[in-house]
Amino acid sequence: MHRFGALRFAFVCALPFVLSACAQPWERFQPGAPESTVTAALGQPKEVYDLPNGGKRFMWPTQPMGETTVTADIDASGKVVNVRQVLQPSEFYRAVPDQWTRADVLTHFGRPEETMYLPMVKREVWTYRYEEDNTWYELFHFYFDDAGVLRKTQKSPDPLHEHLDNDNMN
Repeated sequence: MHRFGALRFAFVCALPFVLSACAQPWERFQPGAPESTVTAALGQPKEVYDLPNGGKRFMWPTQPMGETTVTADIDASGKVVNVRQVLQPSEFYRAVPDQWTRADVLTHFGRPEETMYLPMVKREVWTYRYEEDNTWYELFHFYFDDAGVLRKTQKSPDPLHEHLDNDNMN
């Protein structure tokens, strides 16, 4: 019994280290760290946007074929505010129709995977590829009027992965 207790103790002590090895890249940064810690780990950002508070938002998108965009908000003094993956439902649903604009969506999510214009309804549509609940490949669409105001959002299955889903059913 004593040996079992020692093994259990070793397992419990090792568990935090095992779980930390599974952390996503955006989960490894602490608020207040210097900006250089993020760029050293993730490389130079592919997109950079100014934030209203004088800070910057750095982005590392995997679009057009990937499903993630990691963002790092950096305050005016060059310190990390937060680092997160924004192509996910909890982030998409922060966009408020009739309040957000193209600029808001661009600053929050980066450049879309695809844009198109629907002349019959006079809407520009920006599309982002993402994975929902680590299970479903989806597209999230933002519909803007001609003045650039967000009027509607919608999600749909990602046809890029449709053949994979069908193959798994056979």
